[in-house]
Amino acid sequence: MGTIVGNIIAIYRKELQSYFQSPLAYAIAGIFWLLSGFFFVAILLGPEGIVQQVAMMEAQAQQMGFRVPPVDVAYEFLQMFLQVMGSVSLFILPILSMGLYAEERKRGTIELLATSPITNWSVATGKLLGVVTFFATIVAPLLGLEAIALSAANPPMPFAVPLLGHLGLILLAASVLSLGMFISSLTDSTILSAILTFALVLFLWVIDLLANSVGGPVGDALTHLSLLKHYENLIKGVVDLSSLILFASYIVLGVFLSAQSIDALRFQQS
Repeated sequence: MGTIVGNIIAIYRKELQSYFQSPLAYAIAGIFWLLSGFFFVAILLGPEGIVQQVAMMEAQAQQMGFRVPPVDVAYEFLQMFLQVMGSVSLFILPILSMGLYAEERKRGTIELLATSPITNWSVATGKLLGVVTFFATIVAPLLGLEAIALSAANPPMPFAVPLLGHLGLILLAASVLSLGMFISSLTDSTILSAILTFALVLFLWVIDLLANSVGGPVGDALTHLSLLKHYENLIKGVVDLSSLILFASYIVLGVFLSAQSIDALRFQQS
């Protein structure tokens, strides 16, 4: 057991180090922060932002002589912002996962990896932990930005709400990255890996639409597979066990399929 954990940590460190040494990873982080800052300001303070909209609504209600129910601006802002950041992540994550195995195939080192004494489960787990840690690192500043903005909320918002929302974003990312890792193990083309991962994730993101048109038990089953539906549960501050199980299932499925893919390569080499 200690050897397996040691191997996972070794792969994890190698993978994480490769991201922090990659100019592409820094470019992705820069684009992510630029988009995050833009949407943060636009949703909160922009002309169509939530503060402006609530002020206009209250002014109109006052002129017409009726009262409007109070709006929890902090909660509505957080929910809208995390929803947008989830959509932005769908474009970023396939680029982060595209080289996890495809680069190994291109450099010819995947054969060494497949025939090494380290189990394929350990390799896949270490690689996934590395890329998820990198994504969590670029997401962490957003939590600080939200904490500053939400500190002005009255009544104050419990810190657990944004924390749960960000946990949902990390779980969403881990699910996408795990599935992307499996696709990356099937090809030596990083571009093809990114495109196929994006197509798969987009399908799982909007599967609700297909489920609504199908209806019945099949529609219900398809709805349960939706990444969007379960992500929205968490960013609303709802601890939904079925959502946590679904994300965990996608993560384990991606790791399992990646390990099986490399096992198949090892069988071909023998």
